[in-house]
Amino acid sequence: MEPQPQPTADTGRAASDSDRGTAETGSVAAETGSAAADTAATVETVFRIESPRVIAAVTRLVRDVGIAEELAQDALVAALEQWPRDGVPDNPGAWLMAAARHRAVDLIRRRENYARKLAEIGRDLETTAPPEEPSDPDDIDDDLLRLVFTTCHPVLSPEARTALTLRLLGGLTTPEIARAFLVPEPTVAQRIVRAKRTLATKNVAFEVPYGPDREARLGSVLDVIYLIFNEGYAATAGDDWLRPGLCEDALRLARVLSGLMPKEPEVHALTSLLEFQASRAAARTGPSGEPILLKDQSRGRWNRMLIARGIQALSRADATATGAPGPYALQAAIAACHAHAYTYDETDWKTIATLYGLLVARVPSPVVELNRAVAVSMADGPRPALEIVDAIAAEPALRDYHLLPSVRGDLLQRLGRTAEARAEFERAATLTRNAPEREMLLRRAADAGA
Repeated sequence: MEPQPQPTADTGRAASDSDRGTAETGSVAAETGSAAADTAATVETVFRIESPRVIAAVTRLVRDVGIAEELAQDALVAALEQWPRDGVPDNPGAWLMAAARHRAVDLIRRRENYARKLAEIGRDLETTAPPEEPSDPDDIDDDLLRLVFTTCHPVLSPEARTALTLRLLGGLTTPEIARAFLVPEPTVAQRIVRAKRTLATKNVAFEVPYGPDREARLGSVLDVIYLIFNEGYAATAGDDWLRPGLCEDALRLARVLSGLMPKEPEVHALTSLLEFQASRAAARTGPSGEPILLKDQSRGRWNRMLIARGIQALSRADATATGAPGPYALQAAIAACHAHAYTYDETDWKTIATLYGLLVARVPSPVVELNRAVAVSMADGPRPALEIVDAIAAEPALRDYHLLPSVRGDLLQRLGRTAEARAEFERAATLTRNAPEREMLLRRAADAGA
C-alpha cells in the first residue's frame, strides 16, 4: 500500500475543525430526531388517553360512531404533523378535541341535502358549545356514558357491543380486545367493522335510552365497564403493568351509573368491586413498574378511603337486592374478603373459595374456575387445586391464556415439582404480551430452577 501524504499542521487543524463540525451536526441531528420521536410518543400517549372523550364528543355532533372515530384519527394525524414542528400544546387533550370538532363542523357543512342550514349550524358550533339536550332526571349527562349505552344497542350482538365499546371508549387495540375475549384477532376486527356498519345502516341515534330500553342494555354496559377497568388494572400488552387512566374512566363511569340507577343492585355491586380493586393500585407495582403479587403487597399502601367506598357500595347492593346475588355482587364480596384482611395470612380463603363456587354456578367459565382453583389452593392446599386446573387445561378458551400455566406453575412449585414448574412459568412468559409480567414470569422460572 502506498504511503499516504501526511497533513500539514494547518491542514490537520482544518480537518479537526471539519470533524468537530460534522460531529456537532450529527449531534444536532440526533437530538432533533430524538425530540421528534419523543413528541410522536407524546402524541400517541395523549391520543390513547383522550380518544374516548374525543370520539364521544364528536359522536354527539355527527351522530355516527364510525365517522366520529375517523375524525378523531384525522385529529391524531394533524397532531403528528404539527406538534413536532410547533411543540406540544399546553393542553394537548383540548387541542385534539378542537381539531376533531372542527373537522366535524366541516363535515356537517359539506352535507349536500342540508347545505345552507348545516353551514349555519357549523358556524355556530365553532364559537359556542353544542346546545344542551332537554333536561330530564334520568338523563345521562356524560358523553362517555352516553356512548357506552349507544354502542350497547340491541341491534348488535353482545360480543359486538362489547368489542366496539372497548375499542371506542377503552382505547384498546384489536389485539388487546382479542386477548380480553380470548378469541382470534380477525374475529374481533370483523366484529368491530360490522358493528359500526350496523349502527350506521340502522340509523341508530346517539341518544339516551329510557325505561325498558335502558334496562335491556344494562348487562352489556356493566360488562364493558368491567372489561375497561380490567385492561387498566392488568394491561394485556405493552410496557406498563397498569394503565391508571382506564381504571379511572371505568370507575367514574360506574359511579355515575350508580347515581343514575340507584335501585339496580348489580350497578352498585360493580361499583363496589372496582372501588376495592382500585384501592390496591399503589401497592401493585414496585419502583421500576414491576408487578407485585398480592401476597407480597404492602397493605399499608392500600387506599382505605376507596375500601370504605367499596364497603358502602356493597351495602347498597345488598339493600337493593331481591334475590340471589348476581355475578358482580359475588365478585365484590370476594374483593371485600381481601380488603378486610390486614395481612395476607389473615385472608379468609375458605369463604373466598365458597364464593367462587357460587360464581362458577352462576356464570360458568373456565377463567372463573381457574380463579377458584387459586382460592382452593390457599384453603385446602395445592394438590386439590391442581386437580381443578388439570380438569380445565384442555378448554379452548384457555389455550393461549398465560395465567393457566402461571397458576399451574405456582401449584407445581408448592408441590416440589420444580422442573415442571419452571417449564410452566417459561410457557406463561411466552404467552403474555405485557413486558413487566413477562419479566416477572421469567424470574419465577429461574427461581423455580434454582
